[in-house]
Parts: sequence; C-alpha cells; structure tokens
Amino acid sequence: MADENKNTVLGVTENLEGLLCYALGWLTGLVFLLLEQKNAFVRFHAMQSLVTFLGLFIITLVIGFIPVLGVLANLLLWPLSIVLWIVLMVKAYKGERYKLPVVGDFVEQQLSK
Repeated sequence: MADENKNTVLGVTENLEGLLCYALGWLTGLVFLLLEQKNAFVRFHAMQSLVTFLGLFIITLVIGFIPVLGVLANLLLWPLSIVLWIVLMVKAYKGERYKLPVVGDFVEQQLSK
C-alpha cells in the first residue's frame, strides 16, 4: 500500500489526493484528471468530481432561469450538493472508491477506454 501511495503526481498519499479532487468541485476534478495519469484511484475520484459537480453546476444554471420554481429547486439543490460534496471527500480520504449510482458507472466506462 505504501508504494501505491507514492505513485501520485503531488507525492502525497492517494487518499489525500482523492480528497483534493473534490476540494473545489469540478475545477479540481479537471485539474487532477489532467495531472494524474497513473493512479487509478485518484483518476476515478477526479473524473467523478468533474462529472458530478459540473453536471450540478449546469443544472443549477439552467433551473435558475425558471421563475419561482427555479429558485425553490436551487434552494433544495445547494444543501444536497454540499452534503454530497462532504460525503465524497470523506469517502475518498478514507481510501474508499465510493461510486455514485449513475455517475460512477459512467466514470468507470470513460476511464476504461
């Protein structure tokens, strides 16, 4: 396990780098997906962060254009997004390859190409 942890682009443990993939949502997901070419654990979390939080970002932008209903929907989406963000960071830091139901399958398919 120790040798595996050293195979990260920043030279830190893979669980810390996995957590950092979620730190700034899809932005850090994109950064780590581009930087990390070898560590499958980090690449999985980077791609999952990118797909999940970019998707949520786009959804909140689009919903925001709907009068009244959009505001109410965004009031529900923001707290759920924060909870999801925290859960994903904790799971990554614990060294778990926690896979979201739909997004996780998509991410695995993309990374296997």
